[in-house]
Amino acid sequence: MACLALPVHQQAPQRGAVYEKKALDYLETQGLKLVARNVRGRYGEIDLIMRDLDCLVFVEVRARSCDSYGGAMGSLTPAKCKRWWKTAAGYLVQHPHSGPVRFDFVAITPTGITWLKDILQEDNLYAP
Repeated sequence: MACLALPVHQQAPQRGAVYEKKALDYLETQGLKLVARNVRGRYGEIDLIMRDLDCLVFVEVRARSCDSYGGAMGSLTPAKCKRWWKTAAGYLVQHPHSGPVRFDFVAITPTGITWLKDILQEDNLYAP
């Protein structure tokens, strides 16, 4: 099983910043523009807020070195989705946006980057 090589001494926030930067670089190559990073709210944190034309995109980034326990994709739980949704709602109260809103998920694994667009719907707060 292939695992990502990370320095053992590197702390989780430092690793998170490295992977968020990888996700940001990837999304920018796809035409998205950065609005904000690491936005904290009452219910949690949103890793990246991007703009895709007139759409505001709330991005969750997850990285896993191995596929054990479902890997990066398996780490997005229903509870996390609800917190993500509530944190985005709080952001929109403070920063009104009249256009569409989307929730994207970026998984970084040893085999590459997977970008899932529009994974949360208002009537379904669970990841697919």
